[in-house]
Amino acid sequence: MTLRITLALALITTVASTNLGQLGAQDDDGEARYTKQVPVLVIYIYATNTVEDDKLLHAAAVMAQYIDNDGDGEADNPKIMKALIDGRGAITMRGTNGERTTGPRPRGQGLYGNETRPNAKEEGEFDGAWEEILHMISDVGWGGAYPEVFGRTPGTKISDAMDLARGGQFEEVPDEYPEGAWYSYNDESCSYDCMNSEYIYWATTSVLGAQDYPGRLDNIGQEWKLNTRALVQERDPAVYALLTNPEYKLPTVLPDGDYKGGELAIEPYVHVPR
Repeated sequence: MTLRITLALALITTVASTNLGQLGAQDDDGEARYTKQVPVLVIYIYATNTVEDDKLLHAAAVMAQYIDNDGDGEADNPKIMKALIDGRGAITMRGTNGERTTGPRPRGQGLYGNETRPNAKEEGEFDGAWEEILHMISDVGWGGAYPEVFGRTPGTKISDAMDLARGGQFEEVPDEYPEGAWYSYNDESCSYDCMNSEYIYWATTSVLGAQDYPGRLDNIGQEWKLNTRALVQERDPAVYALLTNPEYKLPTVLPDGDYKGGELAIEPYVHVPR
């Protein structure tokens, strides 16, 4: 069965929703556990009972839009889609960072309900789903499909662009970044590949417009100074050329949670060891 057929089947599959709304509330015993999931173009987003259903569905739609940006019901780049499937890309949602869960736990990039904001753009806020879901998509999908371009090791095209943005190739966070650096992430627990992932996130979301609203640069300028598409294009042409290269078919429109490519339905969580 071809990838096209597989995606189409995933989109038309419907799930009985009886009592699923009740999964959005914490169980009577007060324990947080994974209870629900949403299939998104053959990959999954999982959530605990402490994540509100509307936030889960919003995050699922954001993930779908990152993969199927034109909303035609198919992955924009089948090569990236294959890499996501082969790499078992997934998102896991809990209510908060401090929340601990019981029972079976899926693996995937973490996203918290309290950082997921469905109406962020309209309210002049930042939606954490834009960041965390993109990390998974770029790390597993882009890097898996094009390792020499988006791989997070030194010497790839994205790494060369990042080294220019940081003012040098630093395996660890330097004591001080060179003057003129526009990317100066300073979390000492973040290794080179982590720095790379963060760089992709900053550049991509800036090109798509997620960082362009009043007061945002004041909040992020100590780490990233190019918060608009125009600034990225002007001051970081290397990464701009990669992100807008039609060969890779990367997103061109910021996900807003309004996915047109098919129904996204919540279903009960099924743990699959991996």
